[in-house]
Amino acid sequence: MDARTDRPADPDPGRIEVRVSDIGELAASIPHLLGFRPRESVVLISLGGPSGGRVGLTARIDIPPPVAATAMVREVVRTVLTDEPHAVVVAVVSEAPDPPDGTLAHQEAVAEVGVALAAHAVPVQDAVLVRGGRWWSYDCAGPCCAPGRGTPLPEGVSALEVAAVASGAVVECDREALAARIAAPGPEARTAIAETCARTAGALADDILRHGWAAVAAQSWSAVLAAVDRVRPGTPADRLTDVELARLLWGLRDVAVRDRALELALGEDAAAAEQLWTECTRRAPAPLDAAPATLLAVSTWLRGDGAMAGIALARALDGAPDYALARLLAQGLSVCMRPAELRALIEQAAGDRSG
Repeated sequence: MDARTDRPADPDPGRIEVRVSDIGELAASIPHLLGFRPRESVVLISLGGPSGGRVGLTARIDIPPPVAATAMVREVVRTVLTDEPHAVVVAVVSEAPDPPDGTLAHQEAVAEVGVALAAHAVPVQDAVLVRGGRWWSYDCAGPCCAPGRGTPLPEGVSALEVAAVASGAVVECDREALAARIAAPGPEARTAIAETCARTAGALADDILRHGWAAVAAQSWSAVLAAVDRVRPGTPADRLTDVELARLLWGLRDVAVRDRALELALGEDAAAAEQLWTECTRRAPAPLDAAPATLLAVSTWLRGDGAMAGIALARALDGAPDYALARLLAQGLSVCMRPAELRALIEQAAGDRSG
């Protein structure tokens, strides 16, 4: 089984912080922490902040088979420890029935997590099973937590859900639905855009010879800004034509243009830029998808959606395995670089360019 870990990064100081004190509310909020509704998963939620109750980094793996449990649990624990938590909440999301011995399902996986965290002197604040709209505590001996009973998950809109909507996050039904946002179109559409990109490449080569690289780069940047205007929230939906898309994709092959495009994720056009990079990534042929997919990863990472950032970086590296910025960002995501740290790097680079 793939020991895949999804880890929406810790929010930066510009985002809303939410503290969830009730374990049932926290269990109900797991889809909003991850960006999708997990299935058959072990989820670790970091708690920190001055009070020790601030929800931080969230990490997820598939429920591990017994033969791989120790290695997979150590990996997900290593991830959550990068947030320097005061404590961790462990949630098992599973529809598996309880064993006949009267215990809750997947008790062994919870024990593995506890042992791995204890080795680093990090306590498990709560361990819960989430199943069928109810939750159980692995540490509670009361009748409400007996197998077959459980407590209903809270209904209504939680503070964390409100914060997630405010930040632009959308909860998908599963991780595959996240990936579907940038899934390639059908064969006919792929062929059409590939042919258009080939024609555009020839036209741009002629323009560079006639007008010079700087003039074409300026036109590329103007094309980016015009496309952002087209997809800005509140404006009528207007899908990019294949010709417009091809021009954008080739423009983003210029590293200087791409690096300027990174800065769009820092300002008021961040939502429009993310929508644009999503469309460009979905429709672009390889290796032209590497640049917009990397830009999409940055946009989603900065708003705390590490799961989508990881999917976008995987798309970038699938299309262009040697794409340097995507490789660098993938390394940063693997060690859980915080959005605030990434933002600072982009701001510094922008300052260096303007200076």
